[in-house]
Amino acid sequence: MNDTLAGWLQILALVGALALTYRPLGDYMAHVLTTTKHLRVERGIYKLGGVDADADQRWSVYLRSVLAFSAVSVVFLYGFQRLQNHLLLSIGFPPVKADQAFNTAASFVTNTNWQSYSGEVTMGHLVQMMGLAVQNFVSAAVGIAVVAALIRGFTRRRTDRVGNFWVDLTRIVVRLLVPMAFVFALVLVAAGAIQNFHGIHDIATLAGDHQSLTGGPAASQEAIKELGTNGGGFYNANSAHPFENPNAFTNLLEIYLLLVISFLLPRTFGRMVGDNRQGYAILAVMALIWAGSVAIVTANELHSVSSSAGHAAGGMMEGKEQRFGIWASALFAVSTTLTSTGAVNSFHDSFTPGGGGMTIFNMMLGEIAPGGTGSGLYGILILAIIAVFVAGLMVGRTPEYLGKKLGAREMKFASLYILTTPAVVLVGTGFAMALPGERASMLNSGAHGFSEVLYAFTSAANNNGSAFAGISVNTEWYNTALGLAMLFGRFLPMIFVLALAGSLAQQRPVPVTAGTLPTHRPQFVGLLVGVILIVVGLTYFPALALGPIAEGLH
Repeated sequence: MNDTLAGWLQILALVGALALTYRPLGDYMAHVLTTTKHLRVERGIYKLGGVDADADQRWSVYLRSVLAFSAVSVVFLYGFQRLQNHLLLSIGFPPVKADQAFNTAASFVTNTNWQSYSGEVTMGHLVQMMGLAVQNFVSAAVGIAVVAALIRGFTRRRTDRVGNFWVDLTRIVVRLLVPMAFVFALVLVAAGAIQNFHGIHDIATLAGDHQSLTGGPAASQEAIKELGTNGGGFYNANSAHPFENPNAFTNLLEIYLLLVISFLLPRTFGRMVGDNRQGYAILAVMALIWAGSVAIVTANELHSVSSSAGHAAGGMMEGKEQRFGIWASALFAVSTTLTSTGAVNSFHDSFTPGGGGMTIFNMMLGEIAPGGTGSGLYGILILAIIAVFVAGLMVGRTPEYLGKKLGAREMKFASLYILTTPAVVLVGTGFAMALPGERASMLNSGAHGFSEVLYAFTSAANNNGSAFAGISVNTEWYNTALGLAMLFGRFLPMIFVLALAGSLAQQRPVPVTAGTLPTHRPQFVGLLVGVILIVVGLTYFPALALGPIAEGLH
């Protein structure tokens, strides 16, 4: 079988698997978020936490719960790393230094999973399991909980309540993430991923040299790392490492896992608002952008005009695993940067200017196609509100979306959401390029070096976590700056999303009239795609022109 046929078959298999699970998992997720019944284990958790499971919260209380839980998580994970040498299963590793511990704590709590360290020589098994892996579960659940609150803002009327954060968090973890991660961890182990408590082993290589290999519970972390769109690898090579991603089957499985929840949430959205057509419209936008990005990156990596000689000599395989090849590497790169996963099975720094630039652009879209668990859906719903507002301006009518009027208050929240992440990205990149000491961290000069810095802040602020890997970021300045970028990029948008949810929930639904914009038809899908591309283009084009575009033209 040639590479082209194999590439098309894996794309078709991935799309088929996502299509088969779209309705059942989406409907199940809607049930989880709307049922009034509590499982016995959930009631035990509520009792321990002193939670009244039947009492809904105002949006401001919901927000305080999100921020308080995340703040405690940052402190706990920071302390866990700093005390690592006193814990069981530390396998002899020293405590993580302060600035790196802050960066890592901020990274995993915000679902970014940016890593300025090599996991196999930095983190002991207990920190990996009870620190990092636990945050992989709960940070993913926080994103889904926030979008559930936003959906309730559309469905509820004349109320200031948007749900109970503690109930949402518990249900998502207990009923969705833990069962799915458990099953797929077993599948990964059966397919060759490792799962043990071994320490560091010195082995003799075939060439007669010695190599140190670290064992550990990798498969269990790999499953939730992909399923929760987290991305942090047990090993420095991430999903390019054979212990995490042994073969072509596990590679396709991991791509499926990092896409499945975010692609099923539009179905959940449609069920909760009582109109499945709305979910299909959002899904269509996500699918169009994802398919277009896959086509562009794959074409660039297969047929780079600027590197035709290098391509003929096999140069396009630089930074890619022989086990996966160009097609699977491009598919993984697109899927991980269009979600907030950040896992990699190849190094994006070695991609062509067009392919590498597209991975940056994917994150600049706000990771909405399909985006992170929860964050992707609330991001695209904010853009849908912007699209409805634009359409309203063109016909001189007050915009409405799903029966709720979008007035000045709602549009302010949506606008602040849109502006927050680009501000963090561009300000952070500007400071890094203005400081001589931080410019010295670039391993390349010129446009490609600028792309490395732009990629780092784009990845951090959008809570992605992948990197060009051509920049030395394990410094006090970068650990602190990128840690702050992750926190601002995660929680400031959540403030505006929950405030918007509260504002919508207080409204009385307006009836559909002949002048109401249909938001389930192909015309709206096209409008929303156009608004997404225009907003991102106007915001980021100057920065892209200095980086990947300039490099490609050169």
